[in-house]
Amino acid sequence: SAGKSPGCVTPKKTVLTGSTRKVKDNAADWHNVMLKWENLNDSAFGVASKIVNLRISNLSYEKMLADDTLPGNQNVKDKEELERMCSELVDILESMQQIQMKMEKLTSTFKGVCDLEAFQCRGETPCPVLFHTWPTSLFYETSQRMSDMYKKEMALKRTIVGEIAHTADQDLMMVYLSCWLYQPYVDNSIKVLLESMLLETGHRPI
Repeated sequence: SAGKSPGCVTPKKTVLTGSTRKVKDNAADWHNVMLKWENLNDSAFGVASKIVNLRISNLSYEKMLADDTLPGNQNVKDKEELERMCSELVDILESMQQIQMKMEKLTSTFKGVCDLEAFQCRGETPCPVLFHTWPTSLFYETSQRMSDMYKKEMALKRTIVGEIAHTADQDLMMVYLSCWLYQPYVDNSIKVLLESMLLETGHRPI
């Protein structure tokens, strides 16, 4: 399971209950799904790099054929390999889609905790702070902000997968690879947001 993977946060199951338990578990789940995303992103980048290298090689081969500097026909084996790698990239993308949907579900769970708290604390009753300093709404807002980053990144990756094996522009291929690796929509602040959530919920020592 995800909790047993190296580097994952494993929430304890014995002390907290109710909303506090749910929020703490959600924070651990966020850590774990982000690790899974990064691992898949690295794997996909490796496959995308192979696709680009094969495409560039084939484009050079096709140019030599057009210039009559090399005899022969289109390499069928290369076409089969390209199709196989494209299929592999699509499979990884679908796994990343499942993770992105999980992120949205975690955000919905945080919202549910906020809605329950708002119902319980209506009127003059002050809402409790579940851990140290964060109001419950801040967990939802933080989760929403992170989830939105990955949703935009997912849309970009879908575009890249749809184009990377079809463009004949080598510069554009390299742009696609760079975008995949550096994930422009996943802002550097996301690490601070996650660590702040883990600190607040006790997954990291203060």
